[in-house]
Amino acid sequence: MTAGRPSAGPKARRAAAPKPGPEVAAYLDMLAAERGAARNTLDAYARDLDDYIAHLAQAGIALDAVGAGTLRDYLAGLAERGFSGASAARRLSCVRGFHRFLYAEGLASGDPGAPVAGPRRSRPLPKVLGVAEVDRLLAVARERIGLAANDGEAGRAARMLCLLETLYATGLRVSELVALPRSAATTRERYLVVRGKGGRERIVPLTEVAREAMRAHLAHLPAEGLWLFPADSESGHLTRQAFARDLKAAAGAAGIRADRISPHVLRHAFASHLLQNGADLRVVQELLGHADIATTQIYTHVLDARLKGMVRDLHPLMDGEA
Repeated sequence: MTAGRPSAGPKARRAAAPKPGPEVAAYLDMLAAERGAARNTLDAYARDLDDYIAHLAQAGIALDAVGAGTLRDYLAGLAERGFSGASAARRLSCVRGFHRFLYAEGLASGDPGAPVAGPRRSRPLPKVLGVAEVDRLLAVARERIGLAANDGEAGRAARMLCLLETLYATGLRVSELVALPRSAATTRERYLVVRGKGGRERIVPLTEVAREAMRAHLAHLPAEGLWLFPADSESGHLTRQAFARDLKAAAGAAGIRADRISPHVLRHAFASHLLQNGADLRVVQELLGHADIATTQIYTHVLDARLKGMVRDLHPLMDGEA
């Protein structure tokens, strides 16, 4: 790509965006210090505010002169650039929080974001694999260990089985999974203590099958090391991208299309299959590490189906009906 040329596409970043001022830096510092925002979250907020500040500069509007109309114009511009309702709503949430912070800190005379309504967000149902599909994926992963031609292939196959069994048993975020310490495979406890978003800790139970897969995978690792899933060619742990790539290859061997599989899809499968089998939504919220029950409510379609089935099977007036 030619230097200085903006990337193609509706979400291309604006060229020659001005450097963020001290107000943005102060806001990001507050998010890190007071709310425990993760590095990825801070990077995303920095990108969103970089785009917003560039919009203000292009329009010739000073930060202390922003009004509700300015935010509505920015929101309309996002739609023109092809942002989905969800993406625009997320970016508006970031900008609103920024202005609310400026007002609370006495750095602005008002909060222009308060009267601005966000775009309507659709809540698509999460992609989920059925129980039989997950069983097939795990079965093929086990078979590949036995079919390995050498120790290197056997080690990679054992790692994939361990990743799959652990993810499906715990519902961890992929960032939490790949960063598990080596000690997770040697603990005598039947649970893991996981530090998730915002530094919040939670306990997730481990199945015996997952514990066995960890021990088998550990046998293929060097004697020393910090990580349960060390990177192949450099220090540190396996990356999310590398796992997602290898997962698609494993899914292909199990006859599952690549566009239907990702680490997050298996996290969804963990939650959906628990709910299908009678788990309480609050329990699933705790296991997934959701701070807000509203996030977990994307799975209410599973509860709706289960409740309908319970009424059909248990209500006395439903006898003899289809």
